[in-house]
Amino acid sequence: MVNNRNVLSGFIVFFILLITGKQVVGQEVETGVSKKLAVYRKSVISRVHYTLEFDIPSKRADKIVAAETLSFNLSENKQTMQLDFKEDKAKLWKLTVNGKVVPVQHNNEHLLIEARYLKKGKNQIKIAFQSGEAALNRNADYLYTLFVPDRARTVFPCFDQPDLKATYDLTLKVPADWKAMANGPLKDSVLINGRKTYRFATSDILSTYLFSFVAGKFEQQVAKVGSMRSDFLYRETDTAKINNSMNEIFKIHSDALQYFEDWTAIPYPFRKFDFAAIPDFQFGGMEHVGAIQYKASTLFLDGTATKDQLNSRSNLIAHETAHMWFGDLVTMNWFTDVWMKEVFANFMADKSAEGSVGKAVFDLKFLVDHFPAAYGIDRTTGSNPIRQDLDNLKDAGTMYGNIIYHKAPIMMQQLERLMGKEKFQQGVREYLKKFANSNASWPDLITILDKYADADLQQWNKVWVDEPGRPVVDYTMEKKNGKISKFVINQSAEYGRDRIWPQFFEMTFYYKGYSKEVTVNLNATQIELKEVEGMDVPLFVVFNSSGQGYGLWPSDRAVFSHLYTIDQPLSRASAYISLYENMLNGRFVKPVELLNLFVEGLSKETEELNLKLMTNYIGAIYWEFLSPTDRAGLSELLENKIWSAMLIQAKANHKKLLFKTYQDVFLNKVAGDRLYQIWKSQIAPEGVKLSEDDYTALAFSLALRAGSDSALLNDQLLRITNADRKKRFEFIMPALSSNVIERDQFFKSLELKVNREKESNVGAALYYLHHPLRQSTSVKYLAKSLEMLEEIQTTGDIFFPQNWLQSTFGYYQRAEAAQIVTDFLKSHPNYNPKLKAKILQTADNLFRARRLLK
Repeated sequence: MVNNRNVLSGFIVFFILLITGKQVVGQEVETGVSKKLAVYRKSVISRVHYTLEFDIPSKRADKIVAAETLSFNLSENKQTMQLDFKEDKAKLWKLTVNGKVVPVQHNNEHLLIEARYLKKGKNQIKIAFQSGEAALNRNADYLYTLFVPDRARTVFPCFDQPDLKATYDLTLKVPADWKAMANGPLKDSVLINGRKTYRFATSDILSTYLFSFVAGKFEQQVAKVGSMRSDFLYRETDTAKINNSMNEIFKIHSDALQYFEDWTAIPYPFRKFDFAAIPDFQFGGMEHVGAIQYKASTLFLDGTATKDQLNSRSNLIAHETAHMWFGDLVTMNWFTDVWMKEVFANFMADKSAEGSVGKAVFDLKFLVDHFPAAYGIDRTTGSNPIRQDLDNLKDAGTMYGNIIYHKAPIMMQQLERLMGKEKFQQGVREYLKKFANSNASWPDLITILDKYADADLQQWNKVWVDEPGRPVVDYTMEKKNGKISKFVINQSAEYGRDRIWPQFFEMTFYYKGYSKEVTVNLNATQIELKEVEGMDVPLFVVFNSSGQGYGLWPSDRAVFSHLYTIDQPLSRASAYISLYENMLNGRFVKPVELLNLFVEGLSKETEELNLKLMTNYIGAIYWEFLSPTDRAGLSELLENKIWSAMLIQAKANHKKLLFKTYQDVFLNKVAGDRLYQIWKSQIAPEGVKLSEDDYTALAFSLALRAGSDSALLNDQLLRITNADRKKRFEFIMPALSSNVIERDQFFKSLELKVNREKESNVGAALYYLHHPLRQSTSVKYLAKSLEMLEEIQTTGDIFFPQNWLQSTFGYYQRAEAAQIVTDFLKSHPNYNPKLKAKILQTADNLFRARRLLK
């Protein structure tokens, strides 16, 4: 549907007077891809097809020669047509429109085609050009495209908006020893004069952000995924990881594919299903049709992998497979609704595991995976709604974050519970079939779901989707003669105006030898829980014991002496999360008190996911919310308790989690000498299995604390045999140097984009550069880090701004650091509001630490 008001305003924005004899330009030419431009183009353009050829030389420094033929239909021809190309005009060599060579006009990231060269009906544009490389991720012997959200326009001229779907014919010319993969099936390949040409068949219909290819020196494995032959490209060289992972990788894909075909009642909707493992990939994965990309380290695991790592791999594969229906088959019409594809991918990936692991394990995993991450943003003053406005795709990357990846699945779980699973599934199936191979918005989906729901979803949607934040829940319990006489639950907004989060949750009343669970419908500002009146007064109460409610829940002080007697792992996990969240808010428990409580439980907790949750909290409290003096006073006792708990725990993965925690927090010489001997001998403590990656991490931890680290790091470098991992290690090494001047030089080097290309490596290096043990010399980098943020957002991929900030500010508690953030925000009153929100999100723990440490 065309927004006539937007189109009309576009016609009158920028005219060149007809009396001059020049063409009417129409839409203003502005940087990025504005919503106004996108709406207009969608209203007049259809049947888009790209034929692309890239000649990729063997030398990374040599330019990539490219050719493009773009065909499309125009329903009207009154304006200059804007093609998106965020590159230097000099790279556009020749432009032919409908058979006529025309002058190249390039302005504000757009190639302009005057209306006099176009016509109603079918048009053809041919372009000879030098490919842009901002999103080619070019390495010495491989490259891969990554165009989400609007970066196709950095490589070739296109209509870079999600609702102008197109088909693609692709030809790649590459070195003879390279392999290649793309969206379309391979048509043929030919070897000529030491170069190989791959020609791919016409792709399925795709949005530009899903167009993709991978090429380089890769190994190839072929196996079945469902009934399809699937190719897998990878660069891993560790035979233990390959042998331990290969069959499982194909099996997880097959299982996920089968689940989503059954759940959606739509067979796999595309012609091929291939995937590639990329070293140091920026994301966990990317759902390119026919050419899914994954971070290699997540896929390839050896026998030392923890349950958390195995779960992450299964979730990641299921997530990207779910995208084939949610995002690829049906795509959002604008990045305002990018969260839709991500919430369904995450939520459906979780659901796909429920049948195989059982409800109890599923519920625990859902809680641990999503709630802490969602709270980490939603508790801050920089929190954003699930659905956000977006005027221009150049800012689309700022839409991504833990709200859409983690709060949105929680919202979807509440929605499914409100509607009922069967009605929810019926509504989603109707949505997928109605908009298949097309585009849709959240209002399109919620309107369909509303037909199947008894509740008013439009009203429910306003608070859960359109507004940020979480409720703060409190209660009062009146007692009489050992019985509960009245139980009242209140909710209020943590920030902003008061509102009601309608939701179901469970709470459990614990007694000596038994417990009673009660389901609560929290649909008002205050409710009286009539069903508990007359019950015996419990020993303690756990709110949100089923882990499905969302908010800051009260913690019963009596739980302290009974925490590890709670029999259900899910209820214990919910209690751990609530205790930590309340500590951050200065309610019920202080940091030192909670640290001691969690440490006492390290030998008692029997569930691995809970142990991972607890150890994460221990590390956060220790480094962020204890003063240096308190930390030093507690360190030896803490080290001894963690080591003792590791010896007591029976399972290898439990032992490994505690070993990693010991490695994270150690400060004293005895612990350092013990860890150094383990690293030097490569003999792990009994029952602990360590991989090459684990010894690398151990070397980094030791180097942080060593007076002279060059020999240790150089020795570890010699142990690494994989070329990609060796390059990663070499990149990070300067950030760990004991020489301040070398660290200064490393940070200075990050001012150049070319030194930030491997974003995951940059994030890892920044973590060590800004580690609490180095902050006395690294605090001086903070102001410059903030100044660079706008460029980071412009030149980097979608998660890089948040990763840049988190790796930089994540562990600071110093007053000087808080003042730097405050001064920056004050001196930039008109700063990009979405980037300002990212700063507030990341600095939230810093400001909380200042309050808690007073």
